[in-house]
Amino acid sequence: MSGFLAVERAVRTADPHALLDAVRSALTEHYEALRVELLMADYGLTVLQPVTSLPETTQPLPLHTSPEGRAFGSQEPYGQYAAQDGAVDLHLPVTVRGDRLGILTVRLSRHRCTPQAVEELTALAELLGHEIVVAQRDTDLYLQARRASRLTLAAEMQWQLLPGRSCTRKEYAIGAQLEPAYAIHGDNFDWATTAETLTLSITNGMGEGIQASLLTNLAVNALRNARRAGIDIADQAALADQALYAQHRGAQYVSTLLLSFELATGRVRVVDAGSPQLWRQRDKVVERVPFEAQFPLGMFEETPYVAQHFEVLPGDRLIFVSDGVYATHGTADEAYGERALARAIHAAGLLPAAAVPRAVLRELAEYRGASPADDDELVVCVDWFGRDAADTAEAGTKP
Repeated sequence: MSGFLAVERAVRTADPHALLDAVRSALTEHYEALRVELLMADYGLTVLQPVTSLPETTQPLPLHTSPEGRAFGSQEPYGQYAAQDGAVDLHLPVTVRGDRLGILTVRLSRHRCTPQAVEELTALAELLGHEIVVAQRDTDLYLQARRASRLTLAAEMQWQLLPGRSCTRKEYAIGAQLEPAYAIHGDNFDWATTAETLTLSITNGMGEGIQASLLTNLAVNALRNARRAGIDIADQAALADQALYAQHRGAQYVSTLLLSFELATGRVRVVDAGSPQLWRQRDKVVERVPFEAQFPLGMFEETPYVAQHFEVLPGDRLIFVSDGVYATHGTADEAYGERALARAIHAAGLLPAAAVPRAVLRELAEYRGASPADDDELVVCVDWFGRDAADTAEAGTKP
């Protein structure tokens, strides 16, 4: 059995809490690894934290100024000479279908650090990411490693509700971020894909703390329940509206932007039921895409919803923001506004989708100055690649 297959088998058969121990032991045996460490990106995307049963004994690494952070940002292996014996530290992205989880660092002697070894270790880091996603059902170890500080209960509920922070497919790439990461209330995002569609929702439950989180949980799960029944997005909105109204009788409601993308054509159906906004960057032009506003979910009994239409083209970038972004007030007590938001989107134009939300939120934090955020801030980025004719024809032949 080759070294690669032996490590793969060790990872797949390890207990959920023992993945790192299994990887470390197998890499030491089959690749003569001198050091193996797993780092997880924290909820705020500011540091990388070691996975360990004793987190108080470890020090986090800055995400934006460390070699490990460089590999995380580029999503490419990055080699760094270690101080001991001229060895090489390989920093390898731990990523699952575009969702950036962290970094696997493997120290090898120089004679073992061959191109084949780098290729194999990169693939093993990706495999480890898949196993971590599965293992999180049975252990808290990897979720604990994501915490640079304690989450509020509302934030705990919101993060557990999310599908991930990023996702990549041939037709699109998604990146998303919530702030304040450790104390969010009611903002949320959700997505789901099939062979032919992408459904995306941006939600903002009114209120603060646990009440906002409970409200958003009800809305997101009502939308998921309707979506999984295979019904149209307008009816998804209507059924979620009924569920919220039945529970709160209009006293609480959820602002929602609900979209269904047709992957083959770029045609999009939209239900705009509240405050989240959509912005589009096409070529060098950044502009808001307005829709006809409809009532937020749960505001009135049996509200009818109607889907509107627009189209995305290959190369388009879509940015979704909550009112906590575009209505933020700066040091002069002026709202962030469309011009400042357009500049922030334009400034992030060369970044991949997964890095855009954090970049926009950094611009927003600088605008706000020393004042703390008084509302949740949500940014979702969708880069649209589309399908070429061959992809579309191939998809049409699948059963």
